[in-house]
Amino acid sequence: MYSITTNKSGTRSINVTEEHLCTIEKYQLLNGLVDSNGIVDETVLEKLRLTVRSLIASQSDCKDLLDLCVGVIYHDNMKALGLGALIELYQSWEASRSTEEETEE
Repeated sequence: MYSITTNKSGTRSINVTEEHLCTIEKYQLLNGLVDSNGIVDETVLEKLRLTVRSLIASQSDCKDLLDLCVGVIYHDNMKALGLGALIELYQSWEASRSTEEETEE
């Protein structure tokens, strides 16, 4: 389990599980999410929420997406800073997985 900080003072956080990260990878939720300027703000968070809502509406079996919504994306503490931390966590998690796969070969 990982923890991301969602405010500048570090008093609020969200726990992110391996399953949450796998769901983000499965649905490629963070690909193309941030504009070319690289700024993560509330509009980017809203874009992610709308994308997830449309995926849930179009799928009949999406328990993993619902778990991600409840646990992370629609969490009371999730703000733009938290989304930035989630993106950083996902990138480092993905890099560590690709490194592990290379060493296994």
